[in-house]
Amino acid sequence: MTATILVTGGTGTLGRHVVRRLSEAHRDVRVLSRGNLPYEEAEGVQYVTGDLSTGEGIAEALDGIETVVHLAGSSKGDDLKTQHLVEAAAPAPVRHLVYISVVGADRIPVESGLDRAMFGYFEAKLASERIVADSGIPFTILRATQFHELFQTTARQMAKMPVIPAPSGFRLQTIGADEVAARLVELALGDPAGRVPDLAGPDVFSFKDMLHSYLESTDRHRLIVPLRMPGKAARAFREGANLAPDRAVGQETWQEFLATHAA
Repeated sequence: MTATILVTGGTGTLGRHVVRRLSEAHRDVRVLSRGNLPYEEAEGVQYVTGDLSTGEGIAEALDGIETVVHLAGSSKGDDLKTQHLVEAAAPAPVRHLVYISVVGADRIPVESGLDRAMFGYFEAKLASERIVADSGIPFTILRATQFHELFQTTARQMAKMPVIPAPSGFRLQTIGADEVAARLVELALGDPAGRVPDLAGPDVFSFKDMLHSYLESTDRHRLIVPLRMPGKAARAFREGANLAPDRAVGQETWQEFLATHAA
């Protein structure tokens, strides 16, 4: 009998793929959710209630857990959630904590209020990495580039505007969430490995070109206007701090993703 694996953020874009792949690997999964969500429990998948923002219910969710895949994240507060998780996990029998971070977490300087408003996600991810590494729990950290799915969501929202401002000089190297999930499951089923090599998509495109291809795939016509963003974080983006061209190991291209997900 194999031990149950706890997945935080298991109902999100990445988490749903991780939970499915763990189930396909015949592993029992416990998914941490903030509320009594109407998810039907599949065989081997259990949903439990807990709030990483407050720490409520986390110790109970960790009962009997040896491996945690920590995916829960948002635009801010990731470090607080991670702190609550490791505080509850330290006295528990957790032997492996797998954490998903972001490429460029240590290369995007967040030094001003403007930087924090736009790029605070990177700052929180780096802080979470340090919390995990200092927790005393054996860990694995994987950094990945932005997902196709999340850029699609961004593009969908921007397409509601008649004129779209696009950050000039910004480039992206998006990757499919399921490919990241496959790597995370591989890592979770292995031994703690510290920080492992980054995972990035197969191609680098400008923000404007990706936005334009999304508009074309959905038969929309919008004027895209370049917008030069101020601040050190934006400058780092223009210099490619969010990219990992030497780790372009993803298989699904942005165009292939759009061909199957444009609707």
